[in-house]
Amino acid sequence: MRALVISGGGSKGAFGGGVAQYLIEELRHNYDLFIGTSTGSLLISHLALNKIDKIKEVYTSVTQQSIFNNCPFGVKMDKWGEEQISINHSKVLFNFLKGSKTFGESKNLRKLIERTLTKDEFTKLKESSKDVVITVSNLSLNAVEYKSIKDVEYQDFCDWIWISSNYIPFMSLVKKNGCEYADGGFGSIVPIKEAIDRGAKVVDVIILETEVAFYNRLASKNVFGLLSNLHNYMIDRIEKQNIAIGKFAAGNKDAILNLYYTPTVLTTNSLIFNKEKMTTWWKSGFEYAAQKNQEVNEIKEEDH
Repeated sequence: MRALVISGGGSKGAFGGGVAQYLIEELRHNYDLFIGTSTGSLLISHLALNKIDKIKEVYTSVTQQSIFNNCPFGVKMDKWGEEQISINHSKVLFNFLKGSKTFGESKNLRKLIERTLTKDEFTKLKESSKDVVITVSNLSLNAVEYKSIKDVEYQDFCDWIWISSNYIPFMSLVKKNGCEYADGGFGSIVPIKEAIDRGAKVVDVIILETEVAFYNRLASKNVFGLLSNLHNYMIDRIEKQNIAIGKFAAGNKDAILNLYYTPTVLTTNSLIFNKEKMTTWWKSGFEYAAQKNQEVNEIKEEDH
């Protein structure tokens, strides 16, 4: 069994889409299992359907308005030319006054998911031999859960994709089945072990982060910047732990891991959705996967 795992990473999912496109269209990898976390969960259904052009169009045209019905921050350029987020005080206050537990709301993303993944596409995928699995964090039970398309109906599946992508406290906190749920990345941002536990013997893993740290984060300018830096710190720790556990599981089960990291730092804030940059990142992901596989083939030829 061959599996494709795509990590969380917000807007950097565009790079992951480019990598996946090369693996599927150029290398002709036929995956039995797709597992995604957060932005990875947004990609995998269409990758499994082989509707890559459709999901590429979505990823390279998405904006803040496509995600947020109430965006809690604005975007501005700092003196170094980097995009930074600043608090939209009126929208945050409005959200709290109406009883929300988060700074912003991402209900537009839920609508976008349902418009993008139709019920007919869901049915076709559910009836196929492929399995598509979404990672979510159950905050009430302090547990990571994996939702297979085989076990749920259409509306629930759209909900789980949305929930997997809700990076609280900036996005919506969702109550479902009596529990509070949030972004799958808070528990399993790179679910390699889950793929192996489900029987995968070859796992291609797209990790939307560099293999080593190339930069020190800039000092926080406001509470949002501080929260963003804190979240990124925790996610980095979780990511490294997930990869280490995944490698250990692969060694015990004689599974092969192929890891695709981002070769450079794409952005320091993956909550910013810039159409031009995401279009470039998709192309970069495709080209990076091509280069990486060319280098691997050259090494194999030298060994022979």
